[in-house]
Amino acid sequence: MEEDMKFNTKTIHGGQQHDPAYGAVMTPIYQTSTYAQSIPGKHKGYEYSRTHNPTRNALENAFASLENGKYGLAFGSGLAAIDAVMKLLKPGDEVISSNDLYGGTYRLFTKIFEDFGIKFRFVGLNESSNVERFVTEKTKLIWVETPTNPMMNIIDIKAIAEVTKKHNILLAVDNTFATPYLQRPLDLGADIVMHSATKYMGGHSDVVMGALIVKDETLAKQLYFIQNASGAICGPQDSFLVLRGIKTLHVRMQRHCENGEAIARYLRNHPKVDKVYWPGFEDHPNHHIAKAQMDGYGGMISFSTKEDSLQGAVNVVQKLKIFTLAESLGGVESLAGHPASMTHASIPKEEREKTGIKDSLIRLSVGIEDINDLIIDLEQALS
Repeated sequence: MEEDMKFNTKTIHGGQQHDPAYGAVMTPIYQTSTYAQSIPGKHKGYEYSRTHNPTRNALENAFASLENGKYGLAFGSGLAAIDAVMKLLKPGDEVISSNDLYGGTYRLFTKIFEDFGIKFRFVGLNESSNVERFVTEKTKLIWVETPTNPMMNIIDIKAIAEVTKKHNILLAVDNTFATPYLQRPLDLGADIVMHSATKYMGGHSDVVMGALIVKDETLAKQLYFIQNASGAICGPQDSFLVLRGIKTLHVRMQRHCENGEAIARYLRNHPKVDKVYWPGFEDHPNHHIAKAQMDGYGGMISFSTKEDSLQGAVNVVQKLKIFTLAESLGGVESLAGHPASMTHASIPKEEREKTGIKDSLIRLSVGIEDINDLIIDLEQALS
């Protein structure tokens, strides 16, 4: 029956069952580290909570259901999930990734895994035809964000997947900005989907978590082994919070998209705003790809002011009253960030600016508040 469920039903019922002990409708928080065994080695499916926990398993099943995958894995953070993917590789392997990348991912790649002998190539993937000329016999993984953070660049997942299948390379897609409500990379040919579930999946800025979802059993077994052996799992309380957040993902994302579009169009018409980066504009680079592979354009927007200075951006974000100046994104509340000094500070300035992350750039995570209040807040900050 589940394969026939529509997405809005999956957010509530996908991968779930009533608790077998007492029939609890909501998954209980199994706050336990270990489980009783009747005789040595004989248990009821659980022996130690690093390996398995019923609350976490329910969440992992929900992740898999939403992304049309077969196997879900939950981690202590988005970066812990990425770290697990990198541990599929060996010294000498090469990874191709976009040159417009979340700063924490870039830092993990360059400051941790480069020291272990893995080579990274950061290239513009807006034109999918670019990727094949960087592929060598050592290339084992292509890592993609789309829309990218923070420039909202759109990468053609299906076209990249054609290249990876041709060369027997893994394709991993960070689907944090879009969520499975808007985009399902496994259906487009990706092998691994990653989420910072801290963001839209949890949706309430009260938990830090990461997720991986795959279809292939062999790949899943490798990742489950890494998850258990490395131990970067999330606890049952956090699992419960994200599972609860997922149940309203569809209604939250609908409002995020509606508010995001209204804010993007408002900013584009503002006399003090220079550029607005939002995939829903018809002249946004690769808008046609976004239209084909996404069901909407989300609540993430970046923009720069005509003042084009660090101080100009700081002045705007400090004046905001409903938008909160803070790291992260994807919560019910609206947030504003300054990528150059916050989320992308770990990327060298010259590298940031090559991809458009100037000191004047502001990133908005548009929440689900009343749209008129949000526009009034931006108006007073910009004026």
